[in-house]
Amino acid sequence: MALHLPKPIEIFIASENTHDTDALASCFTADAIVRDEGHTMTGLTAIAAWRRETERKYHHTVEPVAVAERDRKTVVSTKLSGNFRGSPVTLDFVFELKGAKIASLEIES
Repeated sequence: MALHLPKPIEIFIASENTHDTDALASCFTADAIVRDEGHTMTGLTAIAAWRRETERKYHHTVEPVAVAERDRKTVVSTKLSGNFRGSPVTLDFVFELKGAKIASLEIES
């Protein structure tokens, strides 16, 4: 059964698996915020740098397994596989959308 994801989240997940940092501008707002591993990245330049670094470190793929709405946010439960201890792990990607783009993303274990 295919999950129905909002378009900007669909683009983000696809770009995670193809490691396409150019796609980030089409799915994030210019002032978007990403929180991951205790760090906060703000803006497209910082988010692209975070994305390149996580790919270099983990060589990961993301598989969405469930989607739900919580507190006006879209929570995508994922199976994250890569070059790290405990792989694969289940993580929640918590997205806040603003219009047709992602305004914030928090990755939670």
